[in-house]
Amino acid sequence: MISLQNIAMQYRMAGESIDVLKALNLDIDARERVAIVGPSGSGKTTLLLLLTGLEQPTSGEIMIAGRSLATLDRDARADLRRDTIGIVFQSFHLISSLTAEENVALPLDIAGQPNSDKRAREMLARVGLSERGGHYPAQLSGGEQQRVAIARALVHEPALLVADEPTGNLDERTGESIIELLFSLNRESGTTLLLVTHDPQLAARCDRSLRLENGQLHAVVAP
Repeated sequence: MISLQNIAMQYRMAGESIDVLKALNLDIDARERVAIVGPSGSGKTTLLLLLTGLEQPTSGEIMIAGRSLATLDRDARADLRRDTIGIVFQSFHLISSLTAEENVALPLDIAGQPNSDKRAREMLARVGLSERGGHYPAQLSGGEQQRVAIARALVHEPALLVADEPTGNLDERTGESIIELLFSLNRESGTTLLLVTHDPQLAARCDRSLRLENGQLHAVVAP
């Protein structure tokens, strides 16, 4: 599902080149569940941006579902995200003028899929927000907005889910229900999960954990 070969990512700050990722390699099989951990500022979010085609690496090749992102233009990368990838970032990116239900239905509407409102309501129910579908983002708490973002990422049953701290703004009970939702999607639909997290409980549920530090990924050995 994911193959990264010799990925390097550099930024320029104050006239200097900053290496964020250095000759990074990663292979993740379809249906696999992988957690990425590491200190703040280590490049975890940058890695997710690269994987989803929202940024391009300085060098190296990224393959998603057998397609090289380097061969795709901006529209084709957007199509790949729409059809194949669900994304949950720490910034929820909800559209303020749309209700929770309309935000969740948006990926289905863009793809021209039928029954988008019904499927959106079903997914909101799965994240515990059945009664909040008609509310706008400004009327929702941070945790509720995060659940709406998760529902939107999952509503089209993506082959790959990429999530940055999916339980970060949730209380323990709600966080556990969201973890179960993610893993049930993996079991039932074969969705590949790549989860950036500081939550040891979530990382322990994955098939393997990788630590990103000094621009490189290292296997985390279970105690």
